[in-house]
Amino acid sequence: MEYGEQDMKKLFYPLLILSLLVFSTGCNIGQSKPVQSEDFALGTIINQEVYGANAKKASDEVAVKIKELDELWTINNQGGDINKLNNNAGQGYVELNPETISILKDARKIADLSGGVAFDITVAPLVKAWGIGTDNPQVPAEDVLKKLVTLVNYQDVLVDEATNSASLLKTGQMVDLGGIAKGYIGDMAIEIYKKNGITSAFANLGGNVVVLGNKPDGSAWKVGIQNPRGQNGEIVGVVSVADKAVVTSGDYQRYFIKDGKRYCHIINPQTGYPADSGLMSVTIIASSSTEADGMSKAFVLGLEKGMELVKRYGKAEAIFITNDKKIYVTPGLQGEFQFEDATNEYTYIQNR
Repeated sequence: MEYGEQDMKKLFYPLLILSLLVFSTGCNIGQSKPVQSEDFALGTIINQEVYGANAKKASDEVAVKIKELDELWTINNQGGDINKLNNNAGQGYVELNPETISILKDARKIADLSGGVAFDITVAPLVKAWGIGTDNPQVPAEDVLKKLVTLVNYQDVLVDEATNSASLLKTGQMVDLGGIAKGYIGDMAIEIYKKNGITSAFANLGGNVVVLGNKPDGSAWKVGIQNPRGQNGEIVGVVSVADKAVVTSGDYQRYFIKDGKRYCHIINPQTGYPADSGLMSVTIIASSSTEADGMSKAFVLGLEKGMELVKRYGKAEAIFITNDKKIYVTPGLQGEFQFEDATNEYTYIQNR
């Protein structure tokens, strides 16, 4: 994972948990007030709110695990798994942590859904060339991009589960888990909560939100959807969820403007250029945080093809916000999404 200047300054968060001050009305939670924590990892702020007798233990375990995986998966961390894999590209297999093998497998599975058109973890050479989110973003020369695109192929990530090893087929190829790691860690957090007997909790990993169960009072958690052109915390709607992940990809999170054109950090693996799909953001709501993270890169595909991908996946709902400020939600979400636009700039399209 690479973290840019805007990430480090924590300027942008695609989602905002609403109604954080939640209190239990029953006695089976084990305590009336939550254990709340805030840490810095993955290049962003990590918030947890956990209810139950073992809430502190569970929250601490999650924090430790996040930092452990952060060390393994940060792309430039010397001695980390991803750095090791990338440095060994084209030279055969290298032994990795079993959880690294697991996330590489998940990444390939998600990439298969679009044939690598929407999501591909080998896009790293292009990410580095653009430098979006760093101190020195740039528009690379077209011939450079054409060469780097030939290195992008998720099927060249080879995994041997028997030996916990993986390889990259071609010299110069690189993996960047930035498009899926927070999703995977969100699922991991939920498993740790469950292991500790927790039945009500949420974690916000810099905008990737996961919730376990309902709030202690039995109501659904409410997650606000960021206005892509508004101030941080300004929303255009609220989605009610339980036992779900809510993950957004958008052009407002990291970007730079050159000659009047906005270049966002989400790279189209096919063209080598930042996605220019007519969308400002895509939010995926699914049971799997890992898959929601990867699926949110339907942003690359645009409205029609993005909705087709979500339908084909069959295990998620989605909210699409277009450049002309129209909001579309998939049919299964319409009863759970509440349109709230204080700016009066957006239009909620309920039927397509």
